[in-house]
Amino acid sequence: MNILHICADPQPMEEAASKQIAASFFAQLVTMNENAKITNVDLTQEHPADYTTEEFRNFWYPVLIDGYVPTKEEEEAATYAKQQAEILRDTDILVLTMPMWNYSMPAMMKAWLDHVLSPGLLYQVTDSGNVPLHKIKKLVLLISSHQVFSEQDPRDGLTPALETSFEDIGLSDVSVIWADGQNPKHHVDFENRKSVALEAAEELAEEICEDFS
Repeated sequence: MNILHICADPQPMEEAASKQIAASFFAQLVTMNENAKITNVDLTQEHPADYTTEEFRNFWYPVLIDGYVPTKEEEEAATYAKQQAEILRDTDILVLTMPMWNYSMPAMMKAWLDHVLSPGLLYQVTDSGNVPLHKIKKLVLLISSHQVFSEQDPRDGLTPALETSFEDIGLSDVSVIWADGQNPKHHVDFENRKSVALEAAEELAEEICEDFS
């Protein structure tokens, strides 16, 4: 079982609820399956390169313009995306860890997604729709937020965007563990809310190990 963990929370562990959820998830997963291969990418330490016009042309012009051949400059601009996609292709489970910022995902996570969710990397564009070029079977979202959110909350600009983007490339199995209400000034039960999320993360790890055994 190959797992790729992408973390986009710049806060230290003791202050980052999303990282604490991830720690509980992976601790239980390793306990259940010590042979699991986990690759960690910390986007605060390995910040995604800028997404450029040249990179866009490299991936999209061959789709939009018949016979288009990317230039050497355009191919070089796609180096980061290709490197990250290479890791993703061998992944069974993709885990994304992040806080919610301004009702959406951190810019570094959005940038990473813009790079890897490109035609020719994780999917191929055909006349009948997108064809997956990956073997990812499950997406896990580990999220924290200061505010409390209800199911299908219209203020949530994070989970629907991620679920839709990955469904578009053939991945519809998504699990979300969310520690909301993490602002102690506004929510006196923030610790209880986090405890529920930590427990849910452990339970999800157990379920995944059973499913992939």
